[in-house]
This record gives sequence, C-alpha cells and structure tokens, in this order.
Amino acid sequence: MSTANTDTASKAAAFSTTATVLLVDDEPVSRLSMVARLKRMGLRVLEASNGKEGLAILRRERPDLTILDWVMPEMDGPTVCEQVRQDPDIHSSQLILMTSHDQPEQIAEGLARGADDFLSKSASKQEILARVQSGLRAASLVRNIESTRDQLRIKQAELEGELQSAASYVRSLLPAAGPVAPGIHMSWTYRPSLALGGDLFNCSSWDEHSITFYILDASGHGVSPALRAASLSTFLRADNLRHYMDDSDPARMMAEANRQYPLTEDGSYFTLWIGSFDRRTGQLRYTTAGHGGALIHRQNETVEWLTHSQLPLGFESDTQYKSSAIQVTDGDRVILMSDGIYEAPASTGELWGTTRLEATLMAHRSAPLGEALPALMAEAERWNGSSVFPDDAALLGLEFRL
Repeated sequence: MSTANTDTASKAAAFSTTATVLLVDDEPVSRLSMVARLKRMGLRVLEASNGKEGLAILRRERPDLTILDWVMPEMDGPTVCEQVRQDPDIHSSQLILMTSHDQPEQIAEGLARGADDFLSKSASKQEILARVQSGLRAASLVRNIESTRDQLRIKQAELEGELQSAASYVRSLLPAAGPVAPGIHMSWTYRPSLALGGDLFNCSSWDEHSITFYILDASGHGVSPALRAASLSTFLRADNLRHYMDDSDPARMMAEANRQYPLTEDGSYFTLWIGSFDRRTGQLRYTTAGHGGALIHRQNETVEWLTHSQLPLGFESDTQYKSSAIQVTDGDRVILMSDGIYEAPASTGELWGTTRLEATLMAHRSAPLGEALPALMAEAERWNGSSVFPDDAALLGLEFRL
C-alpha cells in the first residue's frame, strides 16, 4: 500500500461509525461513485436524487453533513441551502455544494446562499476526504455548542424555578394587613425585583401594651441573600427574642441581631430598622443599623425621617446601638420603606428621590392608608417606567388612632 493510501485509510478510520452523510445528486453514476467513497470512509450514507427529496430527508434524519449537487431538478443546491438556513430546526446543518465550476462569482453566490464549503466534482480522493472530514468536524463542534446551550437553558429554567420558590417562601413571611393592636392599623405593598432581593418586614405584638416592627435589607441578590433574610426575620419574631431579653428595647434587639448575624465570608451583611411602640405612653423608640428608610408622617402634614448613622449588622460584633424616642399622636403614620422605592431610576438614570416621595405622601395624606401606600408605589413605578424595580421595593405603614 502506498503512503498516500495508508494516510487515507488512517484518516478514514478516524471517522465515527455513527456519522451520517446525506448525498443529494440527480446523476446516478456520479452519486453511485461518491456513495462508494463515503462508505469506504466508514460513514453511514443517505441518498436523494433531487433537492426537494434531499430537503425532506435532511429534516427527517438530521445528518451530520449534507453534500449537494448544484444543478438538480425540483430544487437546486443553493435553493436547498437557503431553505435550510431559514428553518430554525435545521439551520445549523453543515452543507457542502458540489459543482463542476469553481469560478469565484459562483463560489461567492453559494456561500451567500448558505453553503459552508465547496467540493469540485473532479476532486481527488484526498480532497474529498479532507472536505468531508472538515465538514464533520464543524458539525461536531456545532452540535456540542447546541448541546451546551440546551444544558444551559435547562439550568436557567431550574434556577428560575428556585428563585420563584424562594420568592414565594419570602412572601409567605410577610404579615397580614389590618389591625395589629387597638388603635393601630397596618398596611403594606411589596414589589420583589426579578433578581430576588432580601427585603423583609413585619409587625407584631410584644405584649398587651406594646408592638414591635422592623424592615430589613440583605445585601446582594439571589436565593442565598433571600434565605438569609428569612432567617433574620424568623430571629426577630417576638417569641424568639424573648429568649434573649425581657423587654422590647430596640437597641438590645439590634445588638443581639448584630451578634447573631456577622459578615459572611463573601462580605454579605444586613441593614435593619427596628421600632417599638408603647400604647400606654404613645412613645415610639427606634434604632437603625445602616437602614435609612423610615419616617413619621404627622397629622399636621409634616414629615420627619427616623434614622441616624450606625453600622450595618455584622461589621463589629460589639457595636453598641443607640435608640431614639419620639412621641406619636393621634392620626400619625409611620412608614417603613426599602431604598428600592426612592432609588427607583428613570430612563435617564435620575433617581426618584426622597423629595418626590414626600410630595407624593403629602398628596395622598387624606386617603386611607391602604390606598395611600399603593398610590405611592404607583408613582415610583411611573418614574421607574416599569412595575419591576432594579431592587426590591417594599412599603410598610402603621396608622395610629390614639
């Protein structure tokens, strides 16, 4: 055996026995000769005598490589190429055009109409082998890419399912709107972002005389921050906090939360606002750990932000949080909010801001709390241009009738 023949045989042996080639040629003699060559290469060969028949076989069998004669009845080779590229199910098929002419303008036309390569009808055995081998190699790469794409789509669907499950779980932790104690009515509205953040809030009775309420925000987005937020929310339940303290001092609650929730290895942390209201005295005590989203909207239309500068949770385990106190009067409203509200961006990038937020509150002061909060959210949505915010958008309101 000559060196050339040995080389050809060794290259032929490299083909997978499962590789399939479709040969579409209306000339029986030419087709018979090419089929014999392809089979000697160890390939499975399908045959068609015209372009229309070949296109039907290609769609049904999905061969690894299709070799098309240029000139055929019913449908010529370039037209088959065009049909393939317009069909999303087979558009990535590898196509080789056979022609007895190799003029540059003809080659350009074939490539423009969808062919991947050319093969002269007078090509040598070595060239045929090389062209077929190249086509099959490209087909293998394309199918690997398509397989990887399909796997990524499956993983994406699984991830979206996990995010939806986590979002449903987070939402199940939110309180029921309505009376929380005599003379205190609660309402809220919530827009979780697509990325699933970690904003949570709640309000509950501490004892027969006082209530506690809070809003928290976990840094980052995704399932992990959301579940960490759910854990902190569970920790802040009154029945759990009573294991650590015997009164509803928000500063003590914050200090204990700070010890229990240090920075994670990747630097994740919480911001948190906690308030405690005593119905006997009308006094609201509050503290904050890096969270600035709380205000009191007085019956006389004035707005006072309830915040001071203190570290978020977890930065220093021995941080001593201070609390402040204000007097609540009949008709006052305390509103807690995530920064996703006032940091909602317009299409220009300009943030909605606290000034517009306060103006909107003023405009709806006479409306019931259950209408005023959705109106506030609606204004932020209009500014944002969408009901889906870049970050979670939460509003919790308490109205006091003392």
